[in-house]
Amino acid sequence: MADTPLNQRVLREHVASVYFNYNATFLARVVFVLVLGAFMYLQLGDPMVLPFVVLHLTLYLCMYFTPRWNPSVPAADSAWWARRITRIVTLLGFADALAPWIFVPAGNLPVTAALMVVMMGNCARAVQSLRPLKAALFGHTLPMMGGLIIALAWQRDSIHLFLAAFASIYLFLMLRVGVQEHRLLADSLILRFEKEALAVRLAEQIAATERASQEKTRFLASASHDLRQPLHAIALFGAALENELRGRPEGVNAERLMRAVNALGTSLDTMLDISRLDAGVVTPALQAVQLDALFLPLNHTFSAQAEQKQLQLRVRASGLWVRSDPQLLRRMLSNLMDNALKYTVHGGVTVTARERGEFVWIEVRDTGIGIAPEQSNRIFEEFYQIDNPGRDRSRGLGIGLSIVQRLSRLLGHPVQMHSRLGRGTHFRVVLPAAAPQASTLAGNFPTDAAAPQQEHRPRRTAPALPARVLLLDDESEIREAMTGLLRSHSIDAFAVADEAAAAAALQQASSEGRSFDLLMCDYRLADGVDGLDVGLRLSGRRQGGPTIPLLLITGETSPDRLQRVRESGVPVLFKPVATDSLFRMMASMASSEHRSI
Repeated sequence: MADTPLNQRVLREHVASVYFNYNATFLARVVFVLVLGAFMYLQLGDPMVLPFVVLHLTLYLCMYFTPRWNPSVPAADSAWWARRITRIVTLLGFADALAPWIFVPAGNLPVTAALMVVMMGNCARAVQSLRPLKAALFGHTLPMMGGLIIALAWQRDSIHLFLAAFASIYLFLMLRVGVQEHRLLADSLILRFEKEALAVRLAEQIAATERASQEKTRFLASASHDLRQPLHAIALFGAALENELRGRPEGVNAERLMRAVNALGTSLDTMLDISRLDAGVVTPALQAVQLDALFLPLNHTFSAQAEQKQLQLRVRASGLWVRSDPQLLRRMLSNLMDNALKYTVHGGVTVTARERGEFVWIEVRDTGIGIAPEQSNRIFEEFYQIDNPGRDRSRGLGIGLSIVQRLSRLLGHPVQMHSRLGRGTHFRVVLPAAAPQASTLAGNFPTDAAAPQQEHRPRRTAPALPARVLLLDDESEIREAMTGLLRSHSIDAFAVADEAAAAAALQQASSEGRSFDLLMCDYRLADGVDGLDVGLRLSGRRQGGPTIPLLLITGETSPDRLQRVRESGVPVLFKPVATDSLFRMMASMASSEHRSI
């Protein structure tokens, strides 16, 4: 139906409306002609009343048993059905036109007046029911009312001439109303079908956009995974090399290598954040947050960046508390501050918090390049950057504000933006205020960009690492790199490529009385094998017996798979894994296992 021309769709609706009224009034017309015939016969006693009634009943029965339009009729046949119903109602109009020639010449003025009322009422009904088809409207009313007008004028006396003139004026007005209502009905149908067509096109565009978004997510997940695999191996080899060369002149190049690897890892992690937020695996833990305790580390983090660009960074204390997730809120503000510093050349950035009734406004203002009005709706798009056609890496990937928008929706903290081109930009985050709690802020809060002196605290003993580790990964380079790194830190590491080899290694270790302290497993194994299922089986979690701590390592960024990992409750690290993060996680799991024993 959507491919049918607009004029055919409109005509089809007109035909449907006329046939609906025709079917609905069929019984009423039969009753009406019987009552009218009986009335005229009682008033006049004219034997012509009977042929008049028989003629109308015969026409009604013929029309009842002839094929009629139904909704299954194709729209292309609507013109044929419109002509058919026009011929039928025209024939009825000529049949109705016989009434005044039979009853008016009787010279009975009351009967003539009654007949006029009946026929004008019939004309009004015809205009109401036949207005969708102008040809049918004129075909029925003109013969019917024309017969009445001519029959009245034929009497040639003043009263009948007056009645004929009155009937003529009435016919003209009714036809005019019918034509106007036909136009309104046609216009409303055209408008309706145009809206339906727009709705269909909009639905198609939405579906196409959703498909494109899903394809983009799948592409990013696949590309991110394929990039993370070799980068993870490079990071592991580099970490082992850096550890071996520490304190030697060649160690400088190893440090430079790791800085480059970490920078690339940070870019990939940013894309991972998008996937995690889209997957719904990030769950906010709302609590009372002291803004000064949040602003202090932010000031420490960005003061060096501001000083390097010779900008002023002012993060002002407020003493206010808000209800939010401290980690996610810090990420929001960190992205806003980072964005402000990147696009500011002169002046500086100011971060303030102000109380407004039941809410607190956190405002990040800069004196940067500003945002043109036509670009203001695009700055929250992924990978969109203002005035960076060369994709300068120093300005990031263009994902920071997209993450801000997602976190804003997740936390329920609206973000407002106001900017003037060449004058700077002002972002405002609106948060619910919270009652003050016990203070967690240590030290005095700085009021300028200078980094505060670090407090001297006693060093704590580093937690112990697991002694024996079993690694399951189908990539030979990663197995070699990981075992090399672990062994360089005095960890007995054994690497296998599949589940069967891992099960054999576990059985042998158990028989020798040298069990593994940790099982590290890749999520995506060869031939599409699910590493999470394999890890759960090997670690003994699904058997209910003794278990081995399981650590999942993955380069996966697919939202569905990230959600599955989260629901499993298994600790996970994302490739490329930074050495310090790996050892912190291993130590934490070893400590937890020791406590549980």
